[in-house]
Amino acid sequence: MALPTDAPLRAFAQPIARLLNLPHLPDHFPLLVYSFILFTSVHLVISPFLSARVFPISYGKLRSRRAVNQWNIQVVSLLHVIIIIPLALSCFPSDTLKADKLWGWDERVGRTLAVACGYFLWDALDALINFDDLGFLIHGVACLTLYMMAFRPFLGYYAPRFLTWELSTIFLNIHRFLDKTGYTGSTAQWVNGVILLSTFFSVRIVYGWYLTLDFIHSLYAARDVIPAVYLLAFAAGNLTLNGLNAIWFYKMIYAIRKRFDGDAKPLTAAPDAVPVSGAVDDSAR
Repeated sequence: MALPTDAPLRAFAQPIARLLNLPHLPDHFPLLVYSFILFTSVHLVISPFLSARVFPISYGKLRSRRAVNQWNIQVVSLLHVIIIIPLALSCFPSDTLKADKLWGWDERVGRTLAVACGYFLWDALDALINFDDLGFLIHGVACLTLYMMAFRPFLGYYAPRFLTWELSTIFLNIHRFLDKTGYTGSTAQWVNGVILLSTFFSVRIVYGWYLTLDFIHSLYAARDVIPAVYLLAFAAGNLTLNGLNAIWFYKMIYAIRKRFDGDAKPLTAAPDAVPVSGAVDDSAR
């Protein structure tokens, strides 16, 4: 359903699209903006309002600004996953994308990317304003850049498939909410932890590296028509995200072990090494 603001937003996006050579951006720019507004509103208004009423004790005892912000970030992250996974999966059957993995286009990809870019724009801005971890900032900026470039069109086949990485975020957020609502070390957290590690390893490590190798192979096959700077940027960006996934997987293993074994040490520590104090539960957004 068209909104009165759609036309002005498309007009606003036209010079940006010409400058960056993103011809499919204007048609989907309104949805990108609405998605950004939605995620920002949930972060700043809706989550604080509802959380204070649904979880008055757990949310009310969060004293620091950082703790409150992390809770609200998790709500936004969970909402994004619920929206983006069905959108990403809807792109999988597209014969147009399968026939041309690099340059193929499907309007379903445009809708999916618009929502994803709205989210990663919010994510990058939050990471910049509430600077907690350089990895979060790199992740937000890298994802926003890579998915925006798909409006060229470019990598329409791969973009929704890489978005399925977000599936593991559902269980990561549940893990954190269990911590904050008094269920640390519970059976529910143990079961969720097993599902979290299994899902993360399956979609981000196994499927992630499989997809990355196929992605780099496609880029290399088109090396004669793709500028070298693009090849390097996309390959480096993707490998960086895979590296972050590996780091976060290690951190999650340690964090979950800490919930059930107070003497757990980092996987690289010697048996008689002093254990690192505190659980690392901020491993990924």
